[in-house]
Amino acid sequence: MSLLLAVDVGNTNVVLGIYDLTQGPEAPLICSWRLATSRERTVDEYGLSALALMRHQGIEAGQIKHVAISCVVPPLHPVLMSLAKTYFGVDAFYVEPGVKTGVKVLIDNPAELGADRLVNAVAGIEKYGAPLIVVDFGTATTFDVINAKREYLGGLICPGLKISADALFQRASRLPRVEIAEPERLVGRNTVQAMQSGIFYGYVGMVDGILDRLLAECPEAKVAATGGLARIIAPHTRHIKHIAPDLTLDGLRILWFRNQGGRK
Repeated sequence: MSLLLAVDVGNTNVVLGIYDLTQGPEAPLICSWRLATSRERTVDEYGLSALALMRHQGIEAGQIKHVAISCVVPPLHPVLMSLAKTYFGVDAFYVEPGVKTGVKVLIDNPAELGADRLVNAVAGIEKYGAPLIVVDFGTATTFDVINAKREYLGGLICPGLKISADALFQRASRLPRVEIAEPERLVGRNTVQAMQSGIFYGYVGMVDGILDRLLAECPEAKVAATGGLARIIAPHTRHIKHIAPDLTLDGLRILWFRNQGGRK
């Protein structure tokens, strides 16, 4: 079995996914895991964690023939590259400027575009077509816009839901930290319920408000959501019709095939 290990390194989580390359470019995700991102964690700590998770699913290191990485945390770039070499004996495919994507990037400085946003655009176009708006609910919430010509136009970056909730907790001395979840009712009957409702529906309102404006400019666009909180927020919005939690991992698989899969 020839497996691809896809690694999406975000500011909050490192997500690992396994694909069976023998099934071709449309290979489905076999399994995935989510680790906390830590800039202090060593190559060995990440490597041993990955091996333990894979063995729990009956996957051995020798079955990993390729590694594809998307990283938005620069200090972890060498750590993950070393992990691929040390624990799997391969040189990782890394999403960076110059990678063949099939998407023309029209922002002022394409080199500053986060790898995850580019990977999401590639996977979103492949999965849903264009025009398209991708909303990624991560540490930050990003809105990425692709036109009918499959050109990446740019987007918006907002504080993520957890960042917003933490700011409220930290700056208001009498307010407790609350779980981010769908409230039982709109009007809270105590402080915790009121905070949960305000955080949750306030964020839903922000997402819908931004999408209202984006769709006014691009009315034919489909809207897809990904990221750790997509399943919580997206169903309560008016415009998000597609939820793809594994969009970034799928984008890494697509880009690996476009750049490495044809090299023999």
